Amino acid sequence: MMRGTGWRSAGRVLMLGLLLLGLPSLVAAKVEQSPQQLVIETTDRILKALRAEQAEIEKDPQRLYEIVDEIVLPHFDFRRMSSWVLGKHWRKATPAEREQFVKEFRTLLVRTYAAALNDNYDQKIEFLPLRAKKDATEVTVRTEVEVDSGFPIPINYKMYRTKDGEWLVYDVNIDGVSLVTNYRSAFSKEIRSGGLPRLIASLAERNQQARRD
Repeated sequence: MMRGTGWRSAGRVLMLGLLLLGLPSLVAAKVEQSPQQLVIETTDRILKALRAEQAEIEKDPQRLYEIVDEIVLPHFDFRRMSSWVLGKHWRKATPAEREQFVKEFRTLLVRTYAAALNDNYDQKIEFLPLRAKKDATEVTVRTEVEVDSGFPIPINYKMYRTKDGEWLVYDVNIDGVSLVTNYRSAFSKEIRSGGLPRLIASLAERNQQARRD
C-alpha cells in the first residue's frame, strides 16, 4: 500500500476533480469545433451511459471501467501528464521505467476517476464562457460543480490541440490546485526516499490491491 499524507492529499483532490474528467473523447474532432463543446457533449455522453447502466455496474463493477475507457481515456495525454508529474525524474528515467510509470499512473487515475464519477454523476455542472482566441492551440475550459453545501467548486481543464486537430487534457485545476502539481509533489517525496523503481512498484501494488477489492 502507498503511504504518506501527500498520497492521501493527492487522492482527495483527484476524487473531486475527476468528477468531470470525462471530457474530450470525441474521435476525429473537428478543429473548428469549440473545445468547450467537446467537454459538454462528452460529459453528457458519459453521464447518460452511467445512468443507463447502473444495474449492470452494480452486478459487474468492471463494466464501470469499460465505460470510462471507451468514452474518455483514449483522449487523455497520459504520457504528457506523466512526464510533467515526474519532472526531472522523467528525464533521468530509462525508456522501460517511463513506460511502466505511464501504465501504472494511468491505471491509478482510471480507477479513482471511475469511482468518483459513478458516485457523483447526478451533480449539477455549469460550463463557464470560454476565454480563448479562435486560433488558440491551448485553452482552459472552466466549469463549476455544485455541492450539497457551500459554494460551487471551480474545476478548470487545461487542453491542447494536436496536429490532427484533437483536443487533449493535460492537467486539471481544482479550486486553485493543479492535479499535476499535486501528484508531482507527492511522487517526488516517494522518489527521494526510495527511488523511481520503488514508486512504480508502489503504484503497481496499489493497483493490484484495487483489482482484488
